[in-house]
Amino acid sequence: MIGKSIKKIAVSTLVALTVSPAVFAADANAQIEDILSQLTLEEKAGQLNLVDFGGEITEERYQLIREGKIGSVLKSNGAAQNLKLQKVALEQSRAGVPILFQEDVIHGYRTIAPVPLAEAASWDLAAIRQSAAVAAREAAAGGVQLTYAPMVDISRDPRWGRILEAAGEDPYLSSLIAAARVKGFQESGSDKQNILATVKHFAGYGDTVAGRDYSISDLSERELQEIHLPPFKAAVDADVAAVMVAYTAHDGIPLTANEYMVQDVLQKQLGFKGLIMTDWETIPNLSETGVTANDEEGVLVAINNDIHMDMQSQKYVELLPQLVRDGKVSIDVVDDAVRKVLRLKQRAGLLDDPLGRFDVDLEKQELLSKENIAATKDIALKSMVLLKNDEQLLPLSLADKKVAVIGPFAKADRDLIGWWPGLGRAEEVTTIWDGLQQEFGPKTDFTHAPGVSIDRFKKVGKELIPQAVKAAEDADVVVMVLGEQFWMSGEGGGTASLHLPGLQEELLAAVAETGKPIVTVIVAGRPYVLTEVAEHSDALLMAWMPGTTGGTAVAEILSGKFNPQGKLPITFPYHQGQVPIFYNHKMTSHVYAPGLTEDRYTTTHRDVQHEPLYPFGYGLSYTNYQYGDIKLSNSKMSMDSTIEASIKVTNTGKVAGHEVVQLYVHDKVASVTQPVKLLKDFSIVDLKPGESKNVTFTLSAEKLSFIGRNYKPTIEAGDFKLFIGASSANVKESAFTLTK
Repeated sequence: MIGKSIKKIAVSTLVALTVSPAVFAADANAQIEDILSQLTLEEKAGQLNLVDFGGEITEERYQLIREGKIGSVLKSNGAAQNLKLQKVALEQSRAGVPILFQEDVIHGYRTIAPVPLAEAASWDLAAIRQSAAVAAREAAAGGVQLTYAPMVDISRDPRWGRILEAAGEDPYLSSLIAAARVKGFQESGSDKQNILATVKHFAGYGDTVAGRDYSISDLSERELQEIHLPPFKAAVDADVAAVMVAYTAHDGIPLTANEYMVQDVLQKQLGFKGLIMTDWETIPNLSETGVTANDEEGVLVAINNDIHMDMQSQKYVELLPQLVRDGKVSIDVVDDAVRKVLRLKQRAGLLDDPLGRFDVDLEKQELLSKENIAATKDIALKSMVLLKNDEQLLPLSLADKKVAVIGPFAKADRDLIGWWPGLGRAEEVTTIWDGLQQEFGPKTDFTHAPGVSIDRFKKVGKELIPQAVKAAEDADVVVMVLGEQFWMSGEGGGTASLHLPGLQEELLAAVAETGKPIVTVIVAGRPYVLTEVAEHSDALLMAWMPGTTGGTAVAEILSGKFNPQGKLPITFPYHQGQVPIFYNHKMTSHVYAPGLTEDRYTTTHRDVQHEPLYPFGYGLSYTNYQYGDIKLSNSKMSMDSTIEASIKVTNTGKVAGHEVVQLYVHDKVASVTQPVKLLKDFSIVDLKPGESKNVTFTLSAEKLSFIGRNYKPTIEAGDFKLFIGASSANVKESAFTLTK
């Protein structure tokens, strides 16, 4: 049995750790080759088979393990359960190769963090990495070794439900976050505290048609290279373990069968050398889309396209052996795929110590630990974005005040942890209602009225509105908690309307008629059109789907214990007809006229303003910041030199603040049409009341590169505009020249 030889080879591998990297690599390869040489053809196909074990584990599943037909398992959780399954693989199968346990650990395992789009709003790479590390520690303790995260798809369409898994609309920010999350999962703890990351969905999956999931779009090669590939490149450079290909197509060819995308772009251009897996049943999906006639053709296409692991369809284990015997698939191709799988298992420590990652006592200590709760609350606080605060209504002082907490999400629990809640439980969530009570204490008189019930498909619950209005009339301050239920975004959560579902906007308008001060909190996984919501609110906080500690974080922001610091990673439209709307649009021959205009020869809509409601990079604070003028160390820069751009930022308010200072660049003349501005850097600065700091950025020619006419990174001499400020729309401007 191979299980016995694993222990023997593991000793030499561990010894090699004290020798040289080359010796260690040789021993690691020898371990894999030894296992590979002992596998039958059927067992090799089994190693490529990833099967769902969610729900009750049937005897049929156990038998497949005994027969060596399952190499990896998803949706099986818990140290005790996975230890039991691992022992079956090691002791009852002929080969004795350990199972790799995989799971959707998207933004937390048991302690659930804000959804990834919310985390991106923190712009805090260290906090984002720490959040991924918490998820990794808990998942590893729960018997999981690999996650299907980070999702790095760029999307500019908030109708797409999966936008909540993304990092927003900007490729630069998304790339930094991709690397931070990969390192958070894979490198932040000891060997037994880390898990392997899978970057997804390669590539262009976020370029949806009308916000609908799984739709086949057709983006250009330029948009692929400029917008969608950079985050994948960042993940690959961060040594991500695996890549998942998208359901969708590029240039009309589904990714599972797309040799250009997988072999030329992913492996050659981006340099990825690791395992490539399908998404859920994408091999039989080839027949569904009419690219192959049957599953046999689908397997033939996929395996020859270096798709190494088949998720759920079991087509590899069913069909590959016969295809090899018939001479249609080379055994060398199969062997190479098995090597990729074994390398993952080796990297996860399973070949050296296949039973050592299933510790029930450690699992009990790790899940929902005080440390994990604290780290999760930290990222929740940093993620929330203050969108409006007229007359400085916030922070609230509520001693001896009556507060009406109104809205269908005031006491929501499950909705705060989103579509991908891991093993998080609704009863472990701190609701916003509970958070407010705990934060403000017994001296505040709270009353609650749901106002409406929610049904996306029809407007119901109108009879509850008068009760909410009465509660508002009797209160000194109103806290409205509006948003969407967890199932309304996430995978398959596309929506045609970007208005809050149900009668929520009507509820807010009715409450606003009372004239009472209104603080509105939005619980959602996507940007909604908040134009009317903002009009009827004195203060507006985007809380997103903030996770297990979400209610505590909301309350601490409303009380002023924490000064909001989040900045939007995505544009919030003024009107849903503006979608897609994003800050880094290309230059056009006709102007973007601000607001409504009689000049029809512009690129502006005739019926609404051109500007979004809230631009990329926007976010308020309980203090104010004053930006000075930009100072350049030189107005000219050569290809091999740098210049420094400095700006003085002053906290002119009365409380300490945390400002994200953003730098954008525009190339005035280039061989390819350029965006009006592109984020190229940012810096987070802490300022005490009255304090000033000079924030300095270093610009090199490399930061000015773009995808040229040959689709290669290109740097051209010329004149550039430089912008530094508090958002993409609120900047100071300067200029410099890049010389030959």
